[in-house]
Amino acid sequence: MKLLIPGPVTTSPLVRAAMAQDLAPWDLEFRALNARVKQRLLAVAHGDPDTHATLALQGCGHFATEAALRTFVPPGGTILVPLTGSYAERMVRLAREAGRIAIELPVADGAHASPGSVAAALAANPAISHLGLVYSETSSGMIHDPAAIGAVVREAGRRMILDAVSAFGALPLDVSDHPELDAVVFTANKCLEGMPGMSFAVANIARLVASAGNAGSWSFDLSDIHAHTQRAGAGTFRFTPAAQVLASLDVALDLFDAEGGQAARLARYRANADTLHQGMIGLGLEPCLPLQAQGPIVLNVASPADAAWNLQRFVDALKARGFLISNFHNTAAPSFRVGCIGAVTPADMAGFVAAADAALREMGIRNRAPIRVAA
Repeated sequence: MKLLIPGPVTTSPLVRAAMAQDLAPWDLEFRALNARVKQRLLAVAHGDPDTHATLALQGCGHFATEAALRTFVPPGGTILVPLTGSYAERMVRLAREAGRIAIELPVADGAHASPGSVAAALAANPAISHLGLVYSETSSGMIHDPAAIGAVVREAGRRMILDAVSAFGALPLDVSDHPELDAVVFTANKCLEGMPGMSFAVANIARLVASAGNAGSWSFDLSDIHAHTQRAGAGTFRFTPAAQVLASLDVALDLFDAEGGQAARLARYRANADTLHQGMIGLGLEPCLPLQAQGPIVLNVASPADAAWNLQRFVDALKARGFLISNFHNTAAPSFRVGCIGAVTPADMAGFVAAADAALREMGIRNRAPIRVAA
């Protein structure tokens, strides 16, 4: 079965095999493995160990996002969030439920977060200390620009938290070029092609130290995680981690390096997305974004305006043919989404296109033109 969702993703048999072992998180060999994985992730982020640290947290990407918000935005503090899609909306909710003030910056459907709009919003409200940006919005397929946005945040003397959950390892990022960045957060199970269960932050060490006591939570405190590793060692955890996930991530990083690192992974994902985009058009379906705006992580396709269309039936028909996609959508108009990431190739995407055509025929879909929603 090929998982064509934006995470968890299809993984290599070698990565899955690394899960089949019993591990003790407090064992010295495991501590060495954990320390090694964190060093390797820091290298992917182009971080300097003198200025940046990799922090591991049990759970999904939302856990790392909440921890970053709690750690770096002080209680009662204000963060500006461009509303790029569902995951930006979730960042707003996480901030508010942590007792922070979240200001929403509207972003039109199909548009990129605007550096000019960010600069204007920061200038209009001196209380804003941070900007929260989603690098890759899997709800829309849009990729936003942390370099351009970060530059105006830096110019305004503010700080940034970057959600790179579905970007890290594929889309370019060099934390040394972003002195305004408090943390970038990500997970093991997306573009790194590991298993789900652990999230991470690469964070500015000086800011970690300065933010001690902000979190209001023992579990979601990146500053405390850093302080613990300073006391007990880089490979230690405060609480029991998903040990097998870390062991499998070490193998996934071997495969990442063997492939050629971030640039090579991005090239494969881009080829996947291009194959899928062209294939959907060839079937008479309409991708939600034009090719020039389409990111390489996930492709949303407008649902056919046929009375026989049913997303769950389509998902089931695809699953019977060896492909699993999401059974929900986050776009304004009905759509289905297909992940382009994971241990899959353009040949797999071509196979999906053929399976989608067969599934639509089985369902009796004659009208493949998109459903239109009134503005």
